[in-house]
Amino acid sequence: MSRYRCDLHVHSCLSPCGDDDMTPGNIVGMALLNGLGIVALTDHNSVKNCPAFFKLARANGIIPVAGVELTTAEDVHVVCLFRTLESAMSFGDLIEEKRMRIPNEPDIFGHQYIIDDEDEVCGEEPYLLINAVDLTLEEAFAQVHARGGVCYPAHIDRASNGIIAMLGDFPPEPAYTAFELNDITSLEDCRARFPILTERELVFVASSDAHYLTDIAEDGFAIELDDEPYSSSLVTNRLIDYLSGLSREGRGAHG
Repeated sequence: MSRYRCDLHVHSCLSPCGDDDMTPGNIVGMALLNGLGIVALTDHNSVKNCPAFFKLARANGIIPVAGVELTTAEDVHVVCLFRTLESAMSFGDLIEEKRMRIPNEPDIFGHQYIIDDEDEVCGEEPYLLINAVDLTLEEAFAQVHARGGVCYPAHIDRASNGIIAMLGDFPPEPAYTAFELNDITSLEDCRARFPILTERELVFVASSDAHYLTDIAEDGFAIELDDEPYSSSLVTNRLIDYLSGLSREGRGAHG
């Protein structure tokens, strides 16, 4: 077992609310400064910066996880993480089919820059990425799991697009195996108010939801994973297994 400090919810400059300095290379650099070992790139409704992030992270010793923060048809944010870049890109193709095509207004929402593996701007997404996608919570859950990934509600302790704020409760379906907190100190309150979190032994993670470099978790959320014989792909698979409830060998602890 090895201890990995993680931040599993980070936005790049592709997200309309993400700072222009949030290039994949800069994210990797800040992760290194903070001593993180695993970082997930989770832009709003797009995985287009994941290829560059993967190359730059691997070149610098960071284990990358390809993901997305999806806005479901219910206007709920869910984190979707994948075992491979290819699986994430496949889900990205599905999102492209289900998105609303509303032109972005950079003066209002910010730019949506696509970055190449030299960490340079190579394009700009023309359509706004923060709108709800035509996938329900259950459809998104099924589609992510069909690709071997894990899907769980983002920042359930926040009012903005959190599943509890939007639905009034933590629903029994889909059968989530994990949930995310933005503030680790809210854990006991959430568990007290929503017994399903404890009854189903849902795994929790605390992530930064970083939109600026200074937001990236300084200490990270520590997870212990069985990584022998070591490879970055094995660590990613063990992480997804842990979040999916397929393995209880991992252990999460803040700090």
